[in-house]
Amino acid sequence: MEEQVLSAVAQFGVAGLIGWMWLTERRASGSREKQLNDLHERVMSDRTTTDVLVSVVSANTRAITALEATHRELIAVIDRRESAKDPGRAA
Repeated sequence: MEEQVLSAVAQFGVAGLIGWMWLTERRASGSREKQLNDLHERVMSDRTTTDVLVSVVSANTRAITALEATHRELIAVIDRRESAKDPGRAA
């Protein structure tokens, strides 16, 4: 590989080397640009998925909170009934 580079430099000179370096950088830049575009598309699609997930978690949190409140009320009712049946029981 080094022999090919050296022969290219000898054949085209410094201007050829600079041109080759510029072309190599442009190819790498195009590749990076494509990667960035692909990543942007993925992030945008993941954002939609994340929004749906957050909505589901929020709804589940509300449901669990309501269930917990109902559970506490039920325990309070049971405790009051037990206290009414057994007046000597500590509340």
